[in-house]
Amino acid sequence: MRWTLCGEIDHHSAGEWTARLERELALRLPQELELDFSGVTFLDSSGIALVLRAYRAMSELGGALSLTAVPAQAARVLRMAGIHRLVTMQTRS
Repeated sequence: MRWTLCGEIDHHSAGEWTARLERELALRLPQELELDFSGVTFLDSSGIALVLRAYRAMSELGGALSLTAVPAQAARVLRMAGIHRLVTMQTRS
C-alpha cells in the first residue's frame, strides 16, 4: 500500500494524518506500507511520531514500512531520530 503525505507534517497536522493512516491500515491490513514524502515541505517531531506509529502498526501486522522521496529537511530530522535504523528510507534526489 502506498500512502502519499503532503504539506507540513507538524503538531497542527500530524494528528489528522495519523488518524487517517490508522483507519486505512485497519481497513486494508497491508503487508507493506510505503509512505511517500514527495509532497512534504516540512517535518518536525510530530512527523517522527507519525512514522513511529506507522512502524508499530506495520510490525503488529507482520508487515514492512518504507519511506520514499524524503526531502532533505525531513531526512535530517528522521536521521537525527534514528528512523533510518528502523525502516528503509530513500531520499529525494
